[in-house]
Amino acid sequence: MSVSVKDLEPAFQGTGQKPGTEIWRIENFQPVPVPKFEHGKFYSGDSYIVLQTTSGRGGAYWHDIHFWLGKDTSQDEAGTAAIKTVELDAILGGRAVQHREIQGHESDKFLSYFKPCIIPLEGGVASGFKKPEEEVFETRLYVCNGKRVVRMKQVQKHLSSFGNVPFSRSSLNHDDVFLLDTEDKIYQFNGANSNIQERAKALEVTQILKEKYHDGVCDVAIIDDGNLQAESDSGSFWVLFGGFAPISKKVATDDDIVPERTTAQLYSITDGQVNQLDGELTKSILENDKCYILDCGSEVFTWVGRHTQLEERKSTIQTAEEYLANQNRPKSTRIIRIIQGYETHSFKSNFDSWPSGSTPAPEDGRGKVAALVKQQGAAVKAASKSTSVDEEVPPLLEEGGKIEVWRIDGSAKTQIPKEDIGKFYGGDCYIVLYTYHSHERKEDYYLCWWIGEDSIEEDRKMAAQLASTMCNSLKGRPVLGRVYQGKEPPQFVAIFQPMLVLKGGLSSGYKNHIEENGLNDETYASDTVGLFRISGTSSHNNKAVQVDVVATSLNTYECFLLQSSSSVFIWHGKQSTHEQQNLAAKIVEFLKPGVTVKHTKEGTESSAFWLGIGEKQDYTSNKLAPEATREPHLFSCSVTRGTSFSPFDIYPE
Repeated sequence: MSVSVKDLEPAFQGTGQKPGTEIWRIENFQPVPVPKFEHGKFYSGDSYIVLQTTSGRGGAYWHDIHFWLGKDTSQDEAGTAAIKTVELDAILGGRAVQHREIQGHESDKFLSYFKPCIIPLEGGVASGFKKPEEEVFETRLYVCNGKRVVRMKQVQKHLSSFGNVPFSRSSLNHDDVFLLDTEDKIYQFNGANSNIQERAKALEVTQILKEKYHDGVCDVAIIDDGNLQAESDSGSFWVLFGGFAPISKKVATDDDIVPERTTAQLYSITDGQVNQLDGELTKSILENDKCYILDCGSEVFTWVGRHTQLEERKSTIQTAEEYLANQNRPKSTRIIRIIQGYETHSFKSNFDSWPSGSTPAPEDGRGKVAALVKQQGAAVKAASKSTSVDEEVPPLLEEGGKIEVWRIDGSAKTQIPKEDIGKFYGGDCYIVLYTYHSHERKEDYYLCWWIGEDSIEEDRKMAAQLASTMCNSLKGRPVLGRVYQGKEPPQFVAIFQPMLVLKGGLSSGYKNHIEENGLNDETYASDTVGLFRISGTSSHNNKAVQVDVVATSLNTYECFLLQSSSSVFIWHGKQSTHEQQNLAAKIVEFLKPGVTVKHTKEGTESSAFWLGIGEKQDYTSNKLAPEATREPHLFSCSVTRGTSFSPFDIYPE
């Protein structure tokens, strides 16, 4: 996005820097922060923006932005909330998932932020509405349902034909739990068909009402549907409904009906117009300078390309709302806005073809560090011209930044000299800080700690501790991640040109470990014999790794650098690429500046080459398959009469 962060909403500056919930209410078309003690109260006449920040395993932050629209909010306030939500996303880096929440139809994810539930209140700050605290106490009836999260909705008054009583018996049903909040007593009515979890959750809400609106001193009465003799309070409860009589079954409304749709339908958005796209749903359909609507029935996604402008992003939610209105779809239909490169599993699952691993993942469980790139206008490096057309180059960090690297040694860190930055020993741990300039911020940071596969546990713990301390010293601004040897993400590799992983280690802890266990120290030195495998096709995956000095380490699809006692060879496999050969030359210059190199093609090796590698042996001519990865899945488990697993979208908790 070309707009500067400074030009965006001032109320959002500095937000999203620590886990938790932040809320703004739209007042006079501006977002005004809601104090913590007011969190959970939502007035039906207002619109709100809710930011939920969660941390991943690597220390990075994930953001979900919800704009909540009260049933009596004005169209102008609702539009302001939608637009300001996009501005908040831009300030956070443009990768948050955005959700539209309609009062009474909130998503489980939104409700889970508030324990035990949100409290819907009549009124608002807009003209024509009064806040409840400005009025005399009014008896209210709420309906509660939900096992995992509580959905609480105020029931509108339907005066009974039997005298001047506030509610009609038709307001009740056998399936839900109701809370009748009177000035002196709170009644909990448990529908005969409600379950024990719903009743327990409703009791938590009862306690909240008691504390918030009765100073903790009012009585609480439990009324069980159909059991008139169990409670002496039953009579006073039914008086407010015109006396006891059988109540009717729950009546389904239009909002309870989910439209049937066998397959998702994709639409493009052009100048505010929605156009249906036919054919197979594949990732290749989505262009990075356009916006789309994916209609999945009960929920609708708006997908925005990374190269779209801010104004285009602001209009996507409004376009989706108009699309639903034209089809007379229920209010319960959810709208979720996502940015290219940060698609959720529920979105991708609707496509017949979505390349595995093409989306940045939130966690580093399989070598992917949480949210490595803060997409605050950072430019994406272009792929090499010779890069395979089948390969998708992920978004990388801005070029030209400052790299600082420290090796962990005991309880301290030792800074690596500039000429050695890019060398990593497998027996050591390192902290890497990359400072760069993005288009929207003068200075941004990428901070991580790298763990060698042979490093000791003490060094690993110290690396995490010191990296966290460094992050705090920078006021929490860096994206903090953990990187394992051999699992480096492309954003990490691209920082170093070249990157070289060596055997052994230099830290005192590693040296002591080798000595105490009687192991051979294979630590590489400039005068030792070494063999290095060169792999990769572009800056995001080019790296060299030291391997065993044996002929069986060779592979016809790669290049190798052999440093013998007297010469330096670059061995070109028959199927190796031009990029690998160029990287091999860079590695030689990195290790041995100014040395004379002997280039050796596969099949034309000299006796000196085979002497340096030990002896001639057979080696593989099969291309090494990349390590298989799979998208993470989160399952909920419940045990009743058996065990059941239900998949959920991946949202860090």
